[in-house]
Amino acid sequence: MGFFKSTTEPEASTFWEHLETLRWTIIRILLVLVALVVVLFGFKDFVFDQVVFTPLNSDFVIYRGMCKLAELLHAPEFCPGDFNIQLINIDISGQFIAHLSATFTIALVLAVPYLLFEMWRFIAPALYPNEKSSVGMVFFSSSFLFYLGAVVSYFLIFPLTIRFLGTYQISDKVPNQISIQSYLSTLYILVFAMGLMFEMPVLAFLLSKLGVINRDTLRGVRNYAVVIILILSAVITPTTDPFTMLVVAFPLYLLYEVSILVCKPKAPEEPDEDE
Repeated sequence: MGFFKSTTEPEASTFWEHLETLRWTIIRILLVLVALVVVLFGFKDFVFDQVVFTPLNSDFVIYRGMCKLAELLHAPEFCPGDFNIQLINIDISGQFIAHLSATFTIALVLAVPYLLFEMWRFIAPALYPNEKSSVGMVFFSSSFLFYLGAVVSYFLIFPLTIRFLGTYQISDKVPNQISIQSYLSTLYILVFAMGLMFEMPVLAFLLSKLGVINRDTLRGVRNYAVVIILILSAVITPTTDPFTMLVVAFPLYLLYEVSILVCKPKAPEEPDEDE
């Protein structure tokens, strides 16, 4: 089994051949991740100054957009105003660890399509020809939806969250001193959480294929789903205004409606043979 040997051979394979295929799949994934990490590690200024730290001040694109919207709606309370959140490092190796973690995380996000492609290559031999096309579309859709969720989180949810929590004070006597580790962990969690939540239509499609749910099932629980989406939005964006919560809830609700569309309709009940 060579490094570039195809995993889509039609002949049946033994258990050890499958294990060898899995081994080379993991090796290729690790090599791609290492290559991305090495490349990104040399672009420290760009990674942190242009990507990671840009939501820390009021010049970020979403804040400027909210201020322009506030002017159009004559609702100044929607404008975040001028602010600049400062981060601190309290560990001697904290900044180096932050550099490594940020580089690896961005490399992992960039490698998502390749990871899904390798997964598809690995399971493709076990699929029938008519299944391969649908599964390939699932993996393509998964990549697109993951990136869409990550972009929504980075440009919308995370900035609103960090702005609220980073500037919130119970008293002027207690200034905020946010550690870089706390900031980065919040960024990672929100980006990956929203990326996974945006996989809702793909999950619904797969469950529909397996016969677990159907279009009527999701339509029947739509009211409960709306409540759950609003609760999730409130948890993700712990701000005091309902506007921010609705901004987060709206794309999630649209994803739920898309999930309904991609599900198979309920199969018609077959007539009883005795009748």
